[in-house]
Amino acid sequence: MIDPHMIARRRLLAGLMTVPAVASAPRAFAQGAIPVYKLGILSDFSNIFSTSGGLGLVEGTKLAVADFMKEAPNAPFKVEVIYADHQQKADVGAAIAKQWFERDGVDAVIDVVNSAVAFAVIEETKRNNKTALIGGAGSVRLTGDLCSPNTIHWTYDTYEVGNAVGSAITKAGGKTWFFLTADYAFGKDLEAGTAGAVERAGGKVIGSVRHPLNTQDFSSFLLQAQRSGADVIGFANAGGDLVTSVKQAHEYGLAPKQRLAGINANIVDVKSLGLDVAAGLTLAEPFYWDLNDSTRSWTKRFIATYKTSYPTLHHAGAYAATLHYLRAALVAKTRDGDRIVSQMKAMPTHDGVFSDGLIRADGRVIHDVHVFKVKSPAEAKGEWDLYTLQNTIAGEAAFRPIAEGHCALVK
Repeated sequence: MIDPHMIARRRLLAGLMTVPAVASAPRAFAQGAIPVYKLGILSDFSNIFSTSGGLGLVEGTKLAVADFMKEAPNAPFKVEVIYADHQQKADVGAAIAKQWFERDGVDAVIDVVNSAVAFAVIEETKRNNKTALIGGAGSVRLTGDLCSPNTIHWTYDTYEVGNAVGSAITKAGGKTWFFLTADYAFGKDLEAGTAGAVERAGGKVIGSVRHPLNTQDFSSFLLQAQRSGADVIGFANAGGDLVTSVKQAHEYGLAPKQRLAGINANIVDVKSLGLDVAAGLTLAEPFYWDLNDSTRSWTKRFIATYKTSYPTLHHAGAYAATLHYLRAALVAKTRDGDRIVSQMKAMPTHDGVFSDGLIRADGRVIHDVHVFKVKSPAEAKGEWDLYTLQNTIAGEAAFRPIAEGHCALVK
């Protein structure tokens, strides 16, 4: 049997990185030493979420560290960044987090795409009194029954995107839905969140089918969706699974007879699909590079060093979460994760990539969510000119009401 601790150690050593602009220093608060806050990006660097996350998360985090140091040049600490690939495995993710916290002095873990991995990692975070800045994982359980005084849930969640997309499409005439759902926590939550929005808008769910993570052939699942006769096929999956399933749906002729809803699609998914396939898709994101002057300015800085793609919501989320964490650490003057999280909740969020917002008692970051329609090839004026803004939903209306999560932190 392969020892997950050995796997984690190898992946960590392979992925170790120090932010070039920030000098190394002793990590302990020893007398006379400069303390170092160590941030670990734990995500997918080699699989189906590596384009929407991956090394772009490192770039976003590096930008946040650099901006914080400019903002607080006299901060009494340094910052170091490392990263590792959890390989989409909960045991590997937990083993890496355990090593980081107990041996390597990591103070906060960032992103943790894949909700099943996030569930395992936040337990290690809580046990070691560190901080989890979750961006890539979307399950609402992170601010519900699994909420923690050591966890902040940034960027998006399954209720928010399902609420925005399900409501918009149903109100536009897509009254009956069939779901093609990834068979793990994220997919199930995304289906549930979207189904609730569909029903609240007067629609009806008439069926669903679930597929394994990282599926290559969706033909049998798509045949069931086609036979359902539903107005809308809702793809409750993400990353490579979303791109592959939507492409195959077009190849098999489901569209335009049935409307395809890429519920959790993001900019790199749309780019991979191509506008010939993706045109007309409705999606919801809290960040888009061309939304306003601030997002355009930040994107220009991002792509100056990251050449793979324009930034995704997850890249922006790593930036925003890191910047807010460091600001809170400066005020709190502590390494205790629960105390830093408490300080983060006490401060409004302001980062220039998302709308200004706040962090609720359950750890949910509240910011505006934008509903977009993907442009046709004729409408696009450039390679990354992909979206047309349809509507903006205030954060309080976009995310699940706090009382419905039943988080034990909410009094």
